[in-house]
Amino acid sequence: MAQRVIYITRPDMDKLRKLIDGVRENAAKPTANLDSLERELNRAKVVASRKIPKDIITMNSVSRLQDLATGEELTYTLVFPAEADIENNKISILAPIGTALIGYGVGDTIEWSVPSGARRLKIQEVLYQPEAAGHFDR
Repeated sequence: MAQRVIYITRPDMDKLRKLIDGVRENAAKPTANLDSLERELNRAKVVASRKIPKDIITMNSVSRLQDLATGEELTYTLVFPAEADIENNKISILAPIGTALIGYGVGDTIEWSVPSGARRLKIQEVLYQPEAAGHFDR
Protein backbone atom coordinates (compact mmCIF):
# COMPACT_ATOMS: atom_id res chain seq x y z
CA MET A 1 0.00 0.00 0.00
CA ALA A 2 1.41 3.41 -0.96
CA GLN A 3 1.98 6.00 1.73
CA ARG A 4 -0.24 9.06 1.66
CA VAL A 5 1.41 12.31 0.61
CA ILE A 6 1.96 14.67 3.50
CA TYR A 7 2.39 18.41 3.16
CA ILE A 8 4.85 20.63 5.03
CA THR A 9 5.28 24.36 4.65
CA ARG A 10 8.75 25.62 3.74
CA PRO A 11 9.12 27.55 7.07
CA ASP A 12 8.04 24.47 9.08
CA MET A 13 10.46 22.28 7.12
CA ASP A 14 13.35 24.66 7.78
CA LYS A 15 12.57 24.93 11.52
CA LEU A 16 12.07 21.18 11.90
CA ARG A 17 15.37 20.38 10.14
CA LYS A 18 17.17 22.83 12.48
CA LEU A 19 15.41 21.24 15.46
CA ILE A 20 16.56 17.75 14.43
CA ASP A 21 20.14 18.94 13.88
CA GLY A 22 20.20 20.75 17.22
CA VAL A 23 18.83 17.81 19.19
CA ARG A 24 21.25 15.42 17.51
CA GLU A 25 24.22 17.68 18.30
CA ASN A 26 23.26 17.85 21.97
CA ALA A 27 21.88 14.35 22.54
CA ALA A 28 23.91 11.79 24.44
CA LYS A 29 22.33 9.09 22.28
CA PRO A 30 20.17 9.08 19.13
CA THR A 31 16.43 8.88 19.56
CA ALA A 32 13.98 6.90 17.47
CA ASN A 33 11.59 9.86 17.49
CA LEU A 34 14.10 12.00 15.58
CA ASP A 35 14.53 9.25 13.00
CA SER A 36 10.75 8.96 12.59
CA LEU A 37 10.34 12.70 12.15
CA GLU A 38 13.18 12.81 9.65
CA ARG A 39 11.59 9.99 7.63
CA GLU A 40 8.30 11.92 7.53
CA LEU A 41 10.06 15.11 6.41
CA ASN A 42 12.01 13.25 3.73
CA ARG A 43 8.80 12.05 2.08
CA ALA A 44 6.83 15.28 2.50
CA LYS A 45 5.76 17.57 -0.29
CA VAL A 46 7.06 21.03 0.62
CA VAL A 47 4.73 23.90 -0.25
CA ALA A 48 4.69 27.65 0.28
CA SER A 49 2.85 28.76 3.43
CA ARG A 50 0.22 30.53 1.34
CA LYS A 51 -0.42 27.36 -0.69
CA ILE A 52 -0.88 24.81 2.09
CA PRO A 53 -4.39 23.31 2.08
CA LYS A 54 -6.46 24.62 5.00
CA ASP A 55 -7.30 21.14 6.27
CA ILE A 56 -3.65 20.08 6.82
CA ILE A 57 -2.01 19.99 10.24
CA THR A 58 0.99 22.32 10.34
CA MET A 59 3.05 23.47 13.32
CA ASN A 60 0.85 25.29 15.86
CA SER A 61 -2.33 23.88 14.33
CA VAL A 62 -5.18 22.83 16.60
CA SER A 63 -6.95 19.67 15.51
CA ARG A 64 -9.88 17.58 16.69
CA LEU A 65 -9.23 13.84 16.56
CA GLN A 66 -11.23 10.74 17.29
CA ASP A 67 -9.72 7.66 18.92
CA LEU A 68 -10.96 4.82 16.70
CA ALA A 69 -10.78 2.25 19.50
CA THR A 70 -12.75 4.20 22.12
CA GLY A 71 -14.66 6.83 20.13
CA GLU A 72 -13.21 9.51 22.42
CA GLU A 73 -12.67 12.93 20.86
CA LEU A 74 -9.42 14.75 21.59
CA THR A 75 -8.16 18.22 20.74
CA TYR A 76 -4.43 18.80 20.38
CA THR A 77 -2.15 21.67 19.40
CA LEU A 78 1.03 20.57 17.60
CA VAL A 79 4.00 22.54 18.98
CA PHE A 80 7.78 22.65 19.18
CA PRO A 81 9.28 20.83 22.22
CA ALA A 82 9.82 23.98 24.32
CA GLU A 83 6.07 24.75 24.15
CA ALA A 84 4.83 21.22 24.91
CA ASP A 85 2.33 21.05 27.77
CA ILE A 86 0.29 17.86 27.93
CA GLU A 87 -2.04 19.32 30.58
CA ASN A 88 -3.08 21.95 28.03
CA ASN A 89 -3.15 19.46 25.13
CA LYS A 90 -0.01 20.89 23.51
CA ILE A 91 1.81 17.98 21.93
CA SER A 92 5.48 18.14 20.93
CA ILE A 93 6.41 17.39 17.34
CA LEU A 94 9.02 15.03 18.84
CA ALA A 95 6.38 12.94 20.64
CA PRO A 96 5.28 9.92 18.59
CA ILE A 97 1.77 11.33 18.13
CA GLY A 98 3.17 14.73 17.11
CA THR A 99 5.36 13.15 14.47
CA ALA A 100 2.37 11.12 13.30
CA LEU A 101 0.17 14.23 12.93
CA ILE A 102 2.38 16.63 10.97
CA GLY A 103 1.33 17.03 7.35
CA TYR A 104 -1.85 14.97 7.49
CA GLY A 105 -5.34 16.33 6.99
CA VAL A 106 -9.03 15.97 7.70
CA GLY A 107 -10.26 12.44 7.04
CA ASP A 108 -6.83 10.85 7.44
CA THR A 109 -6.22 8.12 10.00
CA ILE A 110 -2.89 8.10 11.77
CA GLU A 111 -1.41 5.15 13.58
CA TRP A 112 1.58 4.82 15.87
CA SER A 113 2.96 2.30 18.33
CA VAL A 114 2.42 2.56 22.07
CA PRO A 115 3.55 0.03 24.71
CA SER A 116 0.14 -1.68 24.62
CA GLY A 117 0.09 -2.01 20.81
CA ALA A 118 -1.02 0.42 18.12
CA ARG A 119 -3.19 3.48 18.56
CA ARG A 120 -5.31 4.89 15.74
CA LEU A 121 -6.78 8.37 15.52
CA LYS A 122 -8.87 9.90 12.76
CA ILE A 123 -8.45 13.60 12.03
CA GLN A 124 -11.95 15.05 12.24
CA GLU A 125 -11.25 18.77 11.90
CA VAL A 126 -8.48 21.34 11.83
CA LEU A 127 -9.87 23.96 14.20
CA TYR A 128 -7.02 26.40 13.68
CA GLN A 129 -4.18 26.48 11.20
CA PRO A 130 -1.83 29.49 11.37
CA GLU A 131 -1.47 29.73 7.61
CA ALA A 132 -5.24 29.64 7.00
CA ALA A 133 -5.58 32.42 9.58
CA GLY A 134 -3.01 34.53 7.72
CA HIS A 135 -0.25 34.02 10.31
CA PHE A 136 2.77 33.30 8.14
CA ASP A 137 5.53 34.68 10.41
CA ARG A 138 5.31 32.41 13.41
